[in-house]
Amino acid sequence: MTDLPLSAPVLVVDDEPLIRQRILRLLADLGYPPSALVACATLAEARFHLDNGARFPLALIDLGLPDGSGLELIELLHARDAQAGILVISACTTEDVILAALKLGATGYVLKERDDLEIAMSLRSVLRGGAPIDPFVARRLLALLPPPASPAQAPAEAPLSKREQEILELVARGHTNREIAEQLFVSPHTAACHIKNIYRKLAVTSRTRAIHEARSLGLL
Repeated sequence: MTDLPLSAPVLVVDDEPLIRQRILRLLADLGYPPSALVACATLAEARFHLDNGARFPLALIDLGLPDGSGLELIELLHARDAQAGILVISACTTEDVILAALKLGATGYVLKERDDLEIAMSLRSVLRGGAPIDPFVARRLLALLPPPASPAQAPAEAPLSKREQEILELVARGHTNREIAEQLFVSPHTAACHIKNIYRKLAVTSRTRAIHEARSLGLL
């Protein structure tokens, strides 16, 4: 998936009017014109647009809809365009539902309770082709991973700096970039740069894999 143009249609599906307006405002703040935004409150409304040939390179989907599950939409959108960016914005933290959404084609998962900045960061990540996963969700998924087959010995020389090790431990506790920045008295940008360096050194591309790899190396 390449960077999406801000003129590409976006599907927003959420039955809560205030949440819908919040998401639309965040999209407008990113530069989307009103003409590119399609907002729906039900599964039926969203299916109406899809059944009439509408294509959405980007979709922001709630899972708990009054007339069905957003999982159905995720499956349909992914089947029509495997490169579509599908970000789940939901209050659901149940492991089987989260896994189902990701397996059906969701490219990201963020909780509704996050503030505007965190949701906007997830939106930007999806637009760049990323796969943002809420830290709380990542922690729930990590609990499902099997432990290493045998205890791994810590490397002779730790690949991470003292500050990177400190940040990695905060990441493992489920803290967001913003929370890490506040605890360490650095800017969110600095915290994000450290996390990118951790990803590079551990040869991973996500928080979940970074924590799993760090544990296998004995760094956590």
